[in-house]
Amino acid sequence: MMNQVNSPGLWALAWRRLKADSVAMISLGVVSLFMLLLMLSYSGLIAADWDTEAGVSYAPPGFLHTANQQLTQPPGEQLSKPEATPVVADNPLDPLRDVIRELNQAQGNKDAAATTSQSENKDSSEVVDPIAQELAEIQAELAKKQQTQIQERADSLPFGADKWGHDIIKKTIKGAETSILVGIVAALLATLLGTLFGATAGYFGGRVDDFFNWFYSIFTSIPYLLLILSVAAVLQQKGVGTIILILALTGWTGPFRLIRAEYMKHKAREYVWAADAIGASHLRKMFIHIFPNISHVALVQVSILVVGFIKSEVILSFLGFGVPVGTVSWGSMLNEAQNELILGKWWQLTAATAAMALLVTAFSLFTDALRDALDPKLK
Repeated sequence: MMNQVNSPGLWALAWRRLKADSVAMISLGVVSLFMLLLMLSYSGLIAADWDTEAGVSYAPPGFLHTANQQLTQPPGEQLSKPEATPVVADNPLDPLRDVIRELNQAQGNKDAAATTSQSENKDSSEVVDPIAQELAEIQAELAKKQQTQIQERADSLPFGADKWGHDIIKKTIKGAETSILVGIVAALLATLLGTLFGATAGYFGGRVDDFFNWFYSIFTSIPYLLLILSVAAVLQQKGVGTIILILALTGWTGPFRLIRAEYMKHKAREYVWAADAIGASHLRKMFIHIFPNISHVALVQVSILVVGFIKSEVILSFLGFGVPVGTVSWGSMLNEAQNELILGKWWQLTAATAAMALLVTAFSLFTDALRDALDPKLK
């Protein structure tokens, strides 16, 4: 009796094709690395102190700072930094400052015509500020603390600092957490909406299909970028949750079109007729029998939308409709970097652009390979 050999399923064949594609595996490794950084940053294990003033304002990258030192420093001579002398500024909050100044000026005018002997006794008639000594001590203490804080901040960081002295590397990792989280969650919600709408329209057809097609035509008739900017302007709220809601409500049209076509094709298959013959309900036929056979379409749509939504979040944050003040993302970093670039500070722009380009490229290559691997027509 011959042994029965089970044929590999769709996912097993897809994994075999992915392993045979070196570009797909490298892209998967890059995407996995970013996902690991996302989890570590979200848990607070890394980049938790990204907003700490680790360096001076616009601290240059370490390699650039070292190169400048080698060019300007004579051989054998060590750099010496003169100690800064704390400057005690006049305290504008002194309640008696202006009054005492006027009294001293009036007294000085009266004594201007006096003799030399009288002028020697002028100091005894001056009005003395009773809290001048205390204010001077407080100002000296504040200046000392400020000088200590400045001395603790580094002159250079591995990849530089922004205007407030934040480490660019930690800021880029924290920005990746926001941008990737927005892209993944928004893509899942948009695919969920598109799957529900497409399954309902494709399975039932008729007037239900006409209604969803009319609804779909309204969204697709408006340019996508203009649509998300309009929704953002209507909501008038900034935040990660708002961005996710905007992208999910405007990005379901692509999954809807593909899922609807798959349901229209599969509802006429024999296995659906068999399920109908044994009395299966509509929901059971839609999501227990049909959906597992087209789940690869939804998975590919999630991958495609993640790339598009990351770029959309960057655009929204760059234009001021994205994350609020105090939350960092790649878009907010690019928004800050446009002013820094005028001053010749290019490191924040380079870090955010390089990180986004690397992730988007790797995700796009992996998505193309996954789509080819899940296509049963390809061998």
